[in-house]
Amino acid sequence: MSVERDLRVLVVDDEPLTAQAHADYVRRVPGYSVDAVVLTGNAALARLEEAAAGPEPVDLVLLDMNLGDLHGLDVARRIRGRGYTVDIMAITAVRDLYVVKTALSAGVTQYLIKPFTFATFREKLENHRRFRLNLADKGGPATQASIDNALAALRTVGPTRLPKGLLEETLAAISRELQSSGGALSATEVAERLELSRVTARRYLEYLAGLDQAVKSPRHGTPGRPEYEYRWK
Repeated sequence: MSVERDLRVLVVDDEPLTAQAHADYVRRVPGYSVDAVVLTGNAALARLEEAAAGPEPVDLVLLDMNLGDLHGLDVARRIRGRGYTVDIMAITAVRDLYVVKTALSAGVTQYLIKPFTFATFREKLENHRRFRLNLADKGGPATQASIDNALAALRTVGPTRLPKGLLEETLAAISRELQSSGGALSATEVAERLELSRVTARRYLEYLAGLDQAVKSPRHGTPGRPEYEYRWK
């Protein structure tokens, strides 16, 4: 692998908006480019076959587990069965331990649970790039150190780096609430739905807005002090 070129990513998700959102995330991470966005497992396999025959093969597949035609595990098995050495990152809401273990045995090297922040996604891709760089062909056999460094690069060290006082579980719950709302919510509305204080909900919403995960805008027509609403981006 050339360490100079961008790594090409195939995005596979049966929800068009989610697939495009993941593609947008990829474009924001230096060293990566989007090869294609597909909505089915069979389309993913077809694209990998096409890319393998061309000058620019796919380097990484972002693979949802719940697809309309094939389960993500079946797609991963077929990718390996056809001899493709492309890396696979599962991006899914599935938390079942059987699926997680089976995915790892099928050649999935990273597993990212929805919903997640861009910061978490970026860290996964940066880890993946270090993994690839450690295994880059440098004209000689792999050493124990290069293999150990490559495997270590895939692991996130410590918890997700959130500002002091913010919890990953609460952030995920508020992210899910925004995503599923279908519109914009105020800090008061989020607080009521999740049984949080308004101040706490606002801190998390402001954090998501600062990460460009949510769009913050004034809510017009409300009496008293100005109120802001937040919409998942």
